[in-house]
Amino acid sequence: MTLNWRNIGLFALVALLILGTGMFQSWNLALTILNMGLVSAIMALGVNMQWGYAGLFNVGVMGFIALGGLAVVVTSVPPVGEAWAAGGVRVIIALLVGLAVILGGVQIYKRMTPGKLRSLALVVFLVVGFFVYRWIFDPAVEAIEAVDPAATGFLGGLGLPVLLAWPVGGALAAAAAWAIGKTALGLRSDYLAIATLGISEIVVAMMKNEDWLGRGVKNVVGLPRPVPYEIDLQRSEGFVSWAQGWGADPVVASSVVVKLGYAGLFLVVLLILIWMSEMALRSPWGRMMRAIRDNEVAAEAMGKDVTRRHLQVFILGSAVVGIGGAMMTTLDGQITPASYQPLRYTFLVWVMVIVGGSGNNWGAVLGGFLIWFFWVQVEPMGQALMQFVTAGMADGSALKDHLLGSAAQMRLFTMGVIMLLVLRFSPRGLIPEK
Repeated sequence: MTLNWRNIGLFALVALLILGTGMFQSWNLALTILNMGLVSAIMALGVNMQWGYAGLFNVGVMGFIALGGLAVVVTSVPPVGEAWAAGGVRVIIALLVGLAVILGGVQIYKRMTPGKLRSLALVVFLVVGFFVYRWIFDPAVEAIEAVDPAATGFLGGLGLPVLLAWPVGGALAAAAAWAIGKTALGLRSDYLAIATLGISEIVVAMMKNEDWLGRGVKNVVGLPRPVPYEIDLQRSEGFVSWAQGWGADPVVASSVVVKLGYAGLFLVVLLILIWMSEMALRSPWGRMMRAIRDNEVAAEAMGKDVTRRHLQVFILGSAVVGIGGAMMTTLDGQITPASYQPLRYTFLVWVMVIVGGSGNNWGAVLGGFLIWFFWVQVEPMGQALMQFVTAGMADGSALKDHLLGSAAQMRLFTMGVIMLLVLRFSPRGLIPEK
């Protein structure tokens, strides 16, 4: 196997950028960029499976990331006993009734002869079922949200280890992808884009408004962590003496060690996912997916079930994105539904895939690291640039105030410039598909 020194050089450049951040700014910042770069690489890997393998245009990446974050709350937060006593069982019953109404409606549609009678029966069944569901659900939610709303006001989770939340996040995202795919796949590609965009906004709106599930906009903070707390390390005499032996401040050292712990966990997950992705891409299944992407008509003529294969890869890619969302929420230590914005959690991930090279797993990983680095560093760089440009201007000048105030927009401007440069000089990405 011939080494591609250009690709190795690109990854080395990213490594140098992160090391330079540590040497000239702070190692805490460098490790923060590294950790979010690892998470971003996983998200980009999931989108690359959908677009690079199969040409599926998913505009709802944010929704699958948010479902991954919700999985951390549902899985790892301890259950709130008072809330469960107040209405937990009734909420479960209501959700089961809602599921039964949906399944019953499907059976009516399938089994009855098409016509006015079927339409009338379906409408009556769904309307009655909806009111029964709300009759059970609404009082239970009010009782749960009334339980110490300043601190809890929700059911909590299962109290399981937080690492289990990562595959659960993938499972939640995969379930949502299955529901979307069964509806929209097989139709024109713009239907999938519209469906994913709509579902994404619905998921975030649900997380903001359903306080009983995850406290809504009141947020859930202090989520369990898979690594030690900094304060616990600082209280450990062994750790303090070890840090002082290296000539380091124990407070700074504790933060660095914790971030290195996260980096180790994230790196293991990324390596596993990229190994699995590479094996799949090089297998007969991967070759079939690329054949379907390049010419669906020819693939169907060869007997391939295009819709089924699209559903497979859509579910797999969404599951990987959901895992990345759960990892990000674990790293943050809190879930804030109001922070899920399409610009950050859909557009930016797409930029990572396009810049890195769609259809190439290593390109998606490179794009995740590179774009995240610039996303973090461009704003302070822009502020410094504007201060240099306006140094000779009089204080209070309208132009100076305008330029200094516009420095915050350098982040979006730079993302656009990077995309234009890559599309102009390397249209297939920095590491194109072979």
